[in-house]
Amino acid sequence: MKSKYSYFYRNGLTIVFLCLFLITLMAQALTGWKEHNAELKEDGRQEIEFGNYLHSGHFISATFENFESEFLQMALYVMLTVSLRQIGSAESKKLNEPEEVDREPTPSLDAPWAVSKGGWILKLYSNSLSICFAILFIVSWAMHLYGSWMNHNVEQLAKNLPRESVLVYLGQAEFWFETFQNWQSEFLSVASIVFLTIYLRQKGSPESKPVDAPHMETGK
Repeated sequence: MKSKYSYFYRNGLTIVFLCLFLITLMAQALTGWKEHNAELKEDGRQEIEFGNYLHSGHFISATFENFESEFLQMALYVMLTVSLRQIGSAESKKLNEPEEVDREPTPSLDAPWAVSKGGWILKLYSNSLSICFAILFIVSWAMHLYGSWMNHNVEQLAKNLPRESVLVYLGQAEFWFETFQNWQSEFLSVASIVFLTIYLRQKGSPESKPVDAPHMETGK
């Protein structure tokens, strides 16, 4: 049966954010390439072509450093909202009322296939969102480490210093400074939306309570 809504209307949120992601990723790549070449020129080294920059440590580190913090934020947010509460927040489950998301899954024609399979498959599927975000975080963290280590060794060679192993690099402050400066901003942004939705509203947004809802009403 053909939907009465257009493809964009049904998928607009994903499409818009993916487009914004691609646009800003390309902008990051172009500006990062120019910045990196400026640094190479200052150090008396040869500039690199754009294609080579895309698999350089400079680009890989900067890209996955941001991916890593976002996926960590989402993994923790999904997992912690299962059991933790914030009175009055639109982002919290209610304090003492049963929630639709907590009910036991029941097989039906429209239910995902894992519900009908049951057993360990259902158990895995029941936690698949947090598992997926956790895997994406681990992969992004590893890629951030790889890129940052590559870039560090490029700088080492430019200073006529020996290359360092990834384990030696892990023990230095540089990588962890890059890591924690992103993590702390993500934790602050989550705390902000959890707290601000107690008192502030955005009419029409599913991330907000109704405009006339009491401040201490928890959940949407």
